Amino acid sequence: MKKVLFATTALVATAGMAAAEVSFGGFGRFGLFYQESAVPGADETRIEQRFRLTVTGTTTSDNGLEFEGRIRFQSDENAAGASNVVNRSAPGFAVSTGGFRLDVGHVSDVIDSGDVVNYYGYGVGLTSFIEQSSGHGLPASGFGTSADGATIDPTVKLRYTAGDFTVSASYTDALNEEFQIGVGYNFGNYSAGIAFGTAENGVGPGVDNDFVAASFGGEIGALAFSLLITDQDTNPDTGYGFSVKYDIGAATEIRFAYSESGAAGANTDAYGIGFRHSLGGGVSLQGGIGDNGGNTTADLGVIFNF
Repeated sequence: MKKVLFATTALVATAGMAAAEVSFGGFGRFGLFYQESAVPGADETRIEQRFRLTVTGTTTSDNGLEFEGRIRFQSDENAAGASNVVNRSAPGFAVSTGGFRLDVGHVSDVIDSGDVVNYYGYGVGLTSFIEQSSGHGLPASGFGTSADGATIDPTVKLRYTAGDFTVSASYTDALNEEFQIGVGYNFGNYSAGIAFGTAENGVGPGVDNDFVAASFGGEIGALAFSLLITDQDTNPDTGYGFSVKYDIGAATEIRFAYSESGAAGANTDAYGIGFRHSLGGGVSLQGGIGDNGGNTTADLGVIFNF
């Protein structure tokens, strides 16, 4: 994400104090979104729009520790396509040195962060309405926005990276506590990882939901791919998915994603195909079409990063 640096220097109060930086970055997108509905007279097409602004402050202590704090502001469309008033996030914090990084507060857990497992893969469409994990429903919490009065359960995540090896662990202090731990390894153009976790009372009072996610992916020339397998106590079957992207030119790529969630009931799979075409300057035309739970879904629009 391209970031514009607004402030690069802090006032020096004591000798040797490091300079602090505040950066602003994000994206905007708009277009059309279609969702097939079985409800008679339902409005199946709406305006799709999102604006996201993330503010990040960083500084380095005299002993070399790097500190970070961030918040986010975001506006989306509602079901009718109208834009809502900007929501905001709880803060997330981090401190890092060498191969260690500690995240505290409103931060991603192991699975959502992508530290060791590629859970989402190559999403299809302007809104990534189909991903290789669509419908899997693993406890994967990340950094997002909420309306007034919302409270966010804090997460603590520790990551250590040594060369091509990464280990990561997280704990979410919620009513139903969540623990996650995973390892990942990169070798050449390929990467593999696995993460285990448990959510207390996830199945019912006094019964935990244990889960696991594993991924493997890489690049072969113009083709990039990702494979995902998940399993959890709340689903009767093992879930799996895969996604690919293929560069058909310097500015255009084709994407395909498939997901089988392993959940109970019919229409537990999702699949879609889409494209992304760069217009330069961080601007892309994106779109796709697919089937999500037995309903046709499609979108088309423009996204620009800043």
